[in-house]
Amino acid sequence: MTSIATTIAPLSWSELEALTDFQTDPINGPTNAQAHLRLFGQTEADVRVTLYRDNHAWCPYCQKIWLWLEEKQIPYRIEKVTMFCYGEKESWYKRKVPSGMLPAIELDDRIITESDDILIALEQAFGCLKLGMKDPQVLPLRHLERLLFRVWCAWLCRPASSARQEQGNREQFISVVAKVEAALSATPSPYFLDDFSTVDVIFTPYVERMNASLYYYKGYSLRQENPRLSDWFDAMESRPTYRGTQSDFHTHVHDLPPQMGGCWENGEPQMQINKARVDRGPWEGLPDVTYPEPETSRREALYRVIKHRANIIRVNPADDFLMDVALRCALTHLITRQTCPPPSGSDVALRYLRDRINVPRDMSIYAAKRLREALETTAALVGDRQGSPIPVKHRRDQNPADFARN
Repeated sequence: MTSIATTIAPLSWSELEALTDFQTDPINGPTNAQAHLRLFGQTEADVRVTLYRDNHAWCPYCQKIWLWLEEKQIPYRIEKVTMFCYGEKESWYKRKVPSGMLPAIELDDRIITESDDILIALEQAFGCLKLGMKDPQVLPLRHLERLLFRVWCAWLCRPASSARQEQGNREQFISVVAKVEAALSATPSPYFLDDFSTVDVIFTPYVERMNASLYYYKGYSLRQENPRLSDWFDAMESRPTYRGTQSDFHTHVHDLPPQMGGCWENGEPQMQINKARVDRGPWEGLPDVTYPEPETSRREALYRVIKHRANIIRVNPADDFLMDVALRCALTHLITRQTCPPPSGSDVALRYLRDRINVPRDMSIYAAKRLREALETTAALVGDRQGSPIPVKHRRDQNPADFARN
């Protein structure tokens, strides 16, 4: 006997709200992208630092300062600023920082820019994170991180004129990664020194972005090909501080091109497989995260969408009523795991949203995976049309004005 799949009607917004009890304390709870104030159990009178970072948590240098402050548990305020690639920078920020550079901090009424200078100033004010930026053990590792950055850029951001040049860029990158593996092997800990330190903070932003971009554009998995880096990622993911700043593959591979001036595909079969998986799923099991999925992931995704549903519907290219119903169908499937057919013609609208979920701005990695999965599964019930392509020259489709206070 052939079984017939049961379907259900979309739940109302009030019914969906009743199905999520997700809560977080942005001020004193775990590291999160939504906070505008972090106190770590202290008082506002203890705040000496304001961090100016980008709205979307795309900026790698902002992540470096953010992670350091979280690890040291320094009370601080957060002011979020628009990066050029997704909108006009705020006039109030340009008056404060004429260059418009991000990140910046205000420490005891003094503005400091350039991430390394910021870390040095923070060390002077609050002490080092194990060892300081100028320590003899730290300096060569800082140089190694910059070397790794350069060979990554050479491979990813410059089109190869021939297969031979592409192979040469790959080999050059892998040779420097071998030096990173050797540096990680020099201590018994999974970190660069004998415990977590400022060195790990320095490596984090771009190694995370290398892991994403090379998987997608070159078919190369940094995490899977290098055992010590794999151990390092695992150790980093054991830290709530890192998990709160960590992004996923889909977010990074699409936020990087306008920031880096372009990212170039090599067209190889493995690259094509990886690209399709990052863009259209399945997202479960990608080498962007390996810690166990929290049981709250679906409820978190539901909570975050409900919070912003008016803007999500308004900015979607589809008719508002159509998107409202389709979105409720996807969320009904997300939380009940039952099939909920959306209106005809809503496949484009649902996939437009699928492609514009940002980690960690909108939600954590696993919550985003579950939401993308629900949106894709629901869209597939009515068609295979895709949303409008994600821009590569800019990301004005992600204008943060629509989600500024999240």
